[in-house]
Amino acid sequence: MSSEVPDPTDVEARAVENVRIEDEMEQSYIDYAMSVIAGRALPDVRDGLKPVHRRILYAMYEMGVTSGSSHRKSSSIVGETMGDYHPHGDSAIYDTLVRMAQDFSMRYPLVDGQGNFGSMDGDPAAAPRYTEARMSPISEELLSDIDKDTVDFSANYDDRLQEPDVLPAAFPNLLVNGSSGIAVGMSTNIPPHNLGEVIDATIELIDNPEATVEDLMEHVKGPDFPTGANIVGRDAIYSAYKTGRGRLRVRAEFEVEEWKNDRERIVITELPYQANKARMVERIAEDVNEGEIEGISDLRDESDRDGVRIVVECKRGANVEVVKNKLLENHLEKTFGVINLALVDGQPQVLSLRETLEEYVAHRREVVRRRSEYDLAEAEDRAHILEGRLRALENVDDVVELIQNSEDRSAAKDGLQSTFDFSSDQADHIVRMQLGSLTSMEAAEIEDEYEDVTAEIERLTEILESEQELLSVIKDELRAVRDEYADDRRTSIVEDQGTVTHEDLIPEEEVFVVMTEDDYVKRMPIDGFDPQGRGGKGIIGADVKEDDRVTTVFRANTHDYLLCFTNRGKVYQLKTYEIPEMGRTARGKSAVNILDLEADEDITAIVDTDAFGDDEYVTMATRNGYVKRTAGEEFDNIRSTGIIAADLEEGDELVDVEVTDGSQDLVVATEGGMTIRFDEDEVRAMGRNARGVNGIKLEGDDAVAGLVATDEADERALLTVTRNGYGKRTQLSEYRTQSRYGKGLIDIKTGRRNGPVTAVKAVSPTDQAVVMSERGQIMRTRIDEISTVGRNTMGVIVMEVQSGDAVASVDVIPESSITTDEDEANVDETVESEDDSQ
Repeated sequence: MSSEVPDPTDVEARAVENVRIEDEMEQSYIDYAMSVIAGRALPDVRDGLKPVHRRILYAMYEMGVTSGSSHRKSSSIVGETMGDYHPHGDSAIYDTLVRMAQDFSMRYPLVDGQGNFGSMDGDPAAAPRYTEARMSPISEELLSDIDKDTVDFSANYDDRLQEPDVLPAAFPNLLVNGSSGIAVGMSTNIPPHNLGEVIDATIELIDNPEATVEDLMEHVKGPDFPTGANIVGRDAIYSAYKTGRGRLRVRAEFEVEEWKNDRERIVITELPYQANKARMVERIAEDVNEGEIEGISDLRDESDRDGVRIVVECKRGANVEVVKNKLLENHLEKTFGVINLALVDGQPQVLSLRETLEEYVAHRREVVRRRSEYDLAEAEDRAHILEGRLRALENVDDVVELIQNSEDRSAAKDGLQSTFDFSSDQADHIVRMQLGSLTSMEAAEIEDEYEDVTAEIERLTEILESEQELLSVIKDELRAVRDEYADDRRTSIVEDQGTVTHEDLIPEEEVFVVMTEDDYVKRMPIDGFDPQGRGGKGIIGADVKEDDRVTTVFRANTHDYLLCFTNRGKVYQLKTYEIPEMGRTARGKSAVNILDLEADEDITAIVDTDAFGDDEYVTMATRNGYVKRTAGEEFDNIRSTGIIAADLEEGDELVDVEVTDGSQDLVVATEGGMTIRFDEDEVRAMGRNARGVNGIKLEGDDAVAGLVATDEADERALLTVTRNGYGKRTQLSEYRTQSRYGKGLIDIKTGRRNGPVTAVKAVSPTDQAVVMSERGQIMRTRIDEISTVGRNTMGVIVMEVQSGDAVASVDVIPESSITTDEDEANVDETVESEDDSQ
């Protein structure tokens, strides 16, 4: 026997295949890439889950760790998932479990966690041995009916068990919770959405298969992030929904607050999705220390379990708008790149909003069809058994006797089949019946059950035979999920000033804006109110509710910027088009939905301006006779919460506002019919927080009614209108200039017949006046129909005011804003001539 050991390398190969190393590497890399794409990194369009998410949920379902059970140690769930379905590292499984439990990561968390599952500050979750978890109620909707052959199953990694290829998914989870992942050569980044909006869009697509992305966006306004915040601009949203790709600007929610010692602070209450709060605060502090951001005196994170609150305190005198813009530029805005990439039939595909919902509807159609087939088979089997039981009860004596006389159960079954023509299943069931089931009550219950099962068979057959009925079932189930789990939208969508916005789509037109004492507001086209003769009753301009009254009516263009001054001395800014347009008989919309007014705050004056010139001033008059002048530039940056325009003493109110140029005369009129005219220079310019100086001496309980700015060359007249509808015109030249803080001259005789003065306006004969009563009557009349008389007269009837009503407000339409029928005809001729020339 030889002692030589054979060389193991000295073996003749059975087959040798020569391949190029480039080809082998290419194919191996493709195989690896497809494994990562399909088996790890990308979600399935049908249930919106990656394999690891699906395996965790299915493992919890198999373990019985549902929303109704007690919490289970996370380590136990991770171990079961890894051992049975997901043969990868436990840290990867636990990280996925943690994310599904984070309410700041998932719009609708799929896992109900107990313990430390991390935070927005980037803090990691506690170790899995310390945390506990169970399925959340909404995650059970993803697995609903999985035991009814609704989806395909495949063998797990070691062929011991079966796992689902996809979950039934009773709601479009891909859009609802979104997904992100990096595969080989591609990535996905799908934002979360509001459940109710997505379901409404899905139902819309089912009802209208030709629905466009625009139609679906009537329901899905845009992504809805769990952390709230704001999406800037709608164009990017439309692009993402139309093409499957887009870049969204997500901006933090914040507001500027007045603070102590005339200082202001910026309070941040919502952050962009996936922002690290602690890191963001740290970076702001670094920029402040390095001088990148100036004007910040303190920075605090006051967040708690109730929500985010980051306070940025500004230094005294700091320009808060500059601070705000710096924060927006570097910290408070993030870009969310939408890549709506998902697996469709195992292949990665970028999908539009419509295509995503189409794939989901197709999936649900298959799930409901397979479930109905399963339930139908079950129902038919049950009906077959019940038919046998009913026939056995009809022949109960013979059946019992046959069974008693049989040698064994097998012989009894054979006898039942041969004698009564029972099937094998029916005979097997009958021989196993208990004697108690032969009672008359039991027989009635069997008959009732048989009727129910028969009705169920008919319903399921109808679903399987009718596409419309099947789709109706899908819609009903979607509505049930929406009713159970839908909530309000968290993320707002704000306009992008640098792109085409809603404003650009609104035509420029002259409108009336009406406000009431209870802060209802609306706008109406001027064209709806034709001029009437003096002394008319007018027509309905607003349907005010009981105990409310109209306080203001004014004319504006839909694209104008309006400075709204209130009786409390504050000023707010808005665009006219932001006020809802309504009909004459509408009450209007509550102003608190447009302006952040306080409970006892009413708008008393409106200034229509886009911007102030270098030499312009905002001149204000108060009820107690004070007059104040402030440079217009101090009103250039007005916060949504308003700013202080005048510091009023207790019991005083802001009455009227004019824009002046520093060289005019001011005419102050009182409710008792007195007026005083003095040089604007007698009122020195002062800051917003000042009270002003005395403008007129008031007798008794008299009060200021209005303010007019004029000059020596002004040929206009002073229109005075009283509470009972009387009015007159007097040339402004008849009001001589006096020193400030005198009693003034008599402008109009007031008494029981005409009542106190409501408003004064400077008018030309070609202008028109708009008079509105407290009960909502409105009248438009030509100024030249109102008599021009001397100062010390009572006036004529301008508007016939009904008993219990009174004039609330007066506004003037300048000649330049009046469009006549002749003007419109000229415009039409011009357009036609241009068309002919082309």
